[in-house]
Amino acid sequence: MLPLLRTVADLKRIRSAGRAGSIAERLFAAAWARVAAGEAPEAVARGTVLGALAATVMGDLDRASLGTLGVPEAEIARLRRRAAAEAAAPLDAAARDWLLSGEEAEPGGAPPPFVARLAAQPRAGTTCPGRGRLVLEPPESHADHCLSVAVAGALLAPAWGARAETVFLAGLAHHLHNALLPDSGFAGEVMLGRWLEPAMARAIALALDELPPGPRAAVEAARRILPDAATPEGRALHAADTLDRVLQVEHHLRAAGTSMDFVLREMELVHAGPVKPFQDAVLARMGLLP
Repeated sequence: MLPLLRTVADLKRIRSAGRAGSIAERLFAAAWARVAAGEAPEAVARGTVLGALAATVMGDLDRASLGTLGVPEAEIARLRRRAAAEAAAPLDAAARDWLLSGEEAEPGGAPPPFVARLAAQPRAGTTCPGRGRLVLEPPESHADHCLSVAVAGALLAPAWGARAETVFLAGLAHHLHNALLPDSGFAGEVMLGRWLEPAMARAIALALDELPPGPRAAVEAARRILPDAATPEGRALHAADTLDRVLQVEHHLRAAGTSMDFVLREMELVHAGPVKPFQDAVLARMGLLP
């Protein structure tokens, strides 16, 4: 599962011309628009996870971009479903069947206002009381993180016999307080002391007020799994949250430690083609070929 979860986390870092935010931020906004419109959480979860897995292979080659260039709608749907199926190869048969029985949905309607604030709110980085902050640039947003946790949680849910839609919705909503509460990290939370819980509770309440009654009740029910890992859903959610936080740091460490040999030989930066022998000769002459 780990390579798959890494590719899901990478959706935080994929952007395209003419589109605001990362793929993860846009999937986050689209999912919340569907939740706020009263769509069933299971349909939202399956459609969003399907779109996320397709994007791990195809990036932003979606209906809008490919349709503009004349690719037929049916062919776009086939290609994206094939991409999602390939990405889902590490899942067991039941999880793949659950996922591929859904339909990827196009964005529609406006998400609640707190979504834009979470997309604009940076994550704190790594903080610890008594130590300086480790800031990794560029910082991910809370929308990035919540989408990644929601998708990873749904993918991990079968391992604990958890309801994927509950884990997904809880993942989307587990940082609602940060729509109003800037992220000060572990060190800032410790400093707030007894004021932390009431401040968070008020911020969450204000965010929930932006949802209609039905969707609000569904979100509140899903968020009941957050306090502990005593339930299957709680375990899947906290596993996804922990992995995403660590994989975010691992991404920076892997990038900083990448070798030229890995990039050229394993990743095939200069890949096979009619001019590759010439390209390799240029690199060798310049001393860049390991």
